[in-house]
Formats: sequence, structure tokens, C-alpha cells
Amino acid sequence: MRLIPRNLRLIPRGKDPKHLDDPGLAPYIWLVFLAFFYFQPILDPKATRRDWLVTVAATVVFLFLYFAVFWCKRPWNYLIIVTMVAMGLALGPNNQGASVFIIYASMFLGWTFENARRSLMAVGALVVILGIDAVFFHAPLGFWGTSMIVSIGVGLSNTFFADRNRALAKLRLAQDEIEHLAKVAERERIARDLHDVLGHTLSLIIVKSTLAGKLLDKTGSHDSFDPQRAKNEVADIEKVSREAMADIRSTLRGYNTYKLCEEFRRAKATLNSAGVAVESQTVEVNLSPAQESVVALIMREAITNVVRHAHAHNCRLLLGANNGTCVLEIHDDGRARFPHGFDVEGNGLRGMRERIEALGGYMTRDTASGTLLRFEFPITAHGNGAS
Repeated sequence: MRLIPRNLRLIPRGKDPKHLDDPGLAPYIWLVFLAFFYFQPILDPKATRRDWLVTVAATVVFLFLYFAVFWCKRPWNYLIIVTMVAMGLALGPNNQGASVFIIYASMFLGWTFENARRSLMAVGALVVILGIDAVFFHAPLGFWGTSMIVSIGVGLSNTFFADRNRALAKLRLAQDEIEHLAKVAERERIARDLHDVLGHTLSLIIVKSTLAGKLLDKTGSHDSFDPQRAKNEVADIEKVSREAMADIRSTLRGYNTYKLCEEFRRAKATLNSAGVAVESQTVEVNLSPAQESVVALIMREAITNVVRHAHAHNCRLLLGANNGTCVLEIHDDGRARFPHGFDVEGNGLRGMRERIEALGGYMTRDTASGTLLRFEFPITAHGNGAS
């Protein structure tokens, strides 16, 4: 017999009960074996009214206990199983069909106890009790022999099935947890990428819009008015906006990759538009596409912060290698945005730190003179296309 009581927890408390196998109609189907309990009063011509009353009364009590197992929690289900065994032992001398009560009890042992070891010990204890009943109380062979043999088979098989179901339930929980973590990681990736992409793009649009507005305000002064430059700035705004739309689509699909050479070019253009002089020093570093994309997004966010918050006049960009590690530095001479001892990080700084730590690296910042952000990570650790 294989049956799964609803109340028996195969998964930790507090988890979704959908992982419990639904027994469905099985509890009602297995009641067919209760017919063995009626064989003796039906086939025995000497059966009295008292025998029938005992049989019917025992059936009613058993049905109550049987369905109670499915809803009661520990330790009450232990008491119910003990009561079933006691009923079988008490009725066995007069009705050998009472062995079904012992068999039903053995059926529940595998599911009631929390692990296979305890279930097997319970099956062993049941066999010992049947042996004692046979030796000392001279129970009929048909009763204790049937009870012992069938109970061993049913108890061991249900212990196996219960242990397997517990393992499957844990596996389902692990899979659900992995799926949940994957969704969280994807949401965080999208949030970081959108923050970096939109933050940089909107900052560039603001800078160019401001510059175009200033150029157009000088219409009355022929010495300073440069209509072609104003048109170029407006055209750049349109170009940047279209690029932003493409970047957003790629970010949401998860297909976006970024090239460092393009990001350096974009960084210089952005800083120049903001009136910041740029000094760039780069050395070719052999990075995987995933590493290159991460470094590009880190630099994009750092440049966005320079433009939006630093009020800097000069900015130095450095990319190089140092004893098997890649080093990226962004140093501006503007207003220090992260005072010494002030550890509160905004979304941008936290996003940069999380990105570099995902590559096995670290971020340091120095605000002694302007703001220096240094990012360093091992090149070989993720050199095979890690994401």
C-alpha cells in the first residue's frame, strides 16, 4: 500500500504546501481491504449478534482513526497508529481479519516519521510486538503471520516512497529557490543596466540641450553666435536619444554588449561637451566580452557622476594591466562627492561596486584631491567568457 497523508510534512514548515503530493481518491480506494475484517463473521455460521456489533463498532472507530491520520499533526498521529495496532491485537484472537488494522498502521509509519531511519525502527518495533503477541498470548497463526509478513512489505515500501518524496520535495524547493534567485538577479541586472544607460544618456542630453540653449540665446550677438554648432548639438541630442532607445531594448532583452573603445570615445565626447578637459591613458588589455561590458558600464556610470555632480575642470581616464589584473581609474579634480568616513552609497556607486565584485575584484575611492575611483579585478579568473 502506498498512501500519502495530507498532514504529514514532506517539506519544511512555512513553505508552499503545493509541494505535497495530493492523495486524491487513494484514501477511499484503500478502504477496500477493510472487507477482510468481515470475512469471518460472514463465513462463520456461528457468528452471533454480539460478533456483528463488535465488528461494526470496530469499523466505525477505525474509520474515524483512519481519516483522522490525514488531518492530525504530530504527536497525535503517533497515538492514532498505536490505537490501530491495539485494536488489531485485541480483536485478532476472535477475528483474524483484524490483521488489516495492523497493516493499515504499518502503511502510515513511513509517512508519519520524519526520516527513513525512524520509520524502519517503527516497523521493527511493530514486528517485535507481533512476535510477543504470538509467543506469550498465543495469537492465531493466520492473524500474526499475515500481519507480520504484509506489514514488513508495506512498511518498508512506504518508507522508501516517503523518503523519496521527501528528497523530491527538497529538490523542488531548491529549484524554486534557484528560479527565484535567477529572477531577482535578472531584475537587479536590468535595474543596474537601465540606471547606467539612462543616467549617462540623460546627463549627456541635458548637457547638450543646455549648450544648444546657450548658443541659441546668443542670436543677437554676431560675434558669439554659431548657428552651425547649435544645429550640431541638436543633431547630437537626436542621435544620443536614438542610441538610448536601442540600448534600452538590448538591455531588456539581455543581449547588450559594450566595447571599451566606444565607451572611451563616448566618455571623451561627454566630458568635452560638459567643458571638462580629458586626459586618457589606455593600454590594450585582453578581456572577455563579458568583462569588457562590465568595465564599460562602470566607466559610463563614473563619467555620468563626474558630469552631474563633480563640477570638475579636468578628468583623467586610465586603463591598464597590473600583475595579472585589470585596472581602471577615473580621477577628476572637482568637488569630492564621498567625504572620508562617509560610507553611504547611492545606486550608482553601489551598482559599480556590485559589478566589479561580480568579476572577483574590488573598488576603492580616494577623495583627498577631487575624487579618484579605482577598480581592479583579475583578468584570468573570468577570461573565458564569464558573465
